[in-house]
Amino acid sequence: MVSDTDLLNVIHTSVNAGKAIMKVYGSSDFQIEKKSDASPLTVADKLSHDTIVKGLNALIVDYPILSEEGSHLGYDERQKWERFWLVDPLDGTKEFIKRNGEFTVNIALIHKGKPVFGVVYVPVSDTVYVGDGDRGSYKIEKVSEGSYSSYKSLIESESGHRLPLHVRKEGTITAVASRSHPSPETKEFLDGLKEQYGKVAVASAGSSLKLCLVAEGAADVYPRFAPTMEWDTAAGHAVVQGAGGKVVHSTNSTGDRHLEYNKKDLTNPWFIVWRQGLR
Repeated sequence: MVSDTDLLNVIHTSVNAGKAIMKVYGSSDFQIEKKSDASPLTVADKLSHDTIVKGLNALIVDYPILSEEGSHLGYDERQKWERFWLVDPLDGTKEFIKRNGEFTVNIALIHKGKPVFGVVYVPVSDTVYVGDGDRGSYKIEKVSEGSYSSYKSLIESESGHRLPLHVRKEGTITAVASRSHPSPETKEFLDGLKEQYGKVAVASAGSSLKLCLVAEGAADVYPRFAPTMEWDTAAGHAVVQGAGGKVVHSTNSTGDRHLEYNKKDLTNPWFIVWRQGLR
């Protein structure tokens, strides 16, 4: 489907996009605009988008690209796509503007509505999370400092760590919640966890880092009862899946209805992310 050479180049593309973002991050003018939904847009979003599109268009495979900051084709055209790249050039623009470092570059490969490969790059820490349906999920630190001859050598390097990293301790649970989008439904869900598990630790994080924390095993669950779009979750979803976790509809009590991608409406339903073995 996608060669190891292309997979490695996707990771390089995410790093290059992160470098473009960091040039703006260190400046004094983000050139903030407001999109039609009142969410912020910066010059960094645009530079990252352009970098990613250029990188993906240079791959051997020729798949369509659906990016948050690109033009969005109608469903009549999109529904014909068997495989495509789903991109959020700068996930966590609000965190970027706050300069708290909790923003990411997200690139996912979707096949028949499911994320089969995903890259979440964290520019501030130079860390990449890779989710691969065939090989599992990995966290690679200081990725731009290494010289890798292949995708295999990257994930098997000394800097690469197979996920999850942390073993869950029985009788404890950690939930991660959105820093920018709290909700009464989230509080109600956390109260339910407390009834079931007793004490529940709650951590906050921005962007798709929340999904990566669950994939790592640093958190056990991430409830999301607030709006998100498909490009917000696809790459992180792949990372969670590769680490044995689930990203499922919040209303699905059996926990087996996973989020779908390339829907007519690109808005996600409310969902819950569970770490490996918890659901």
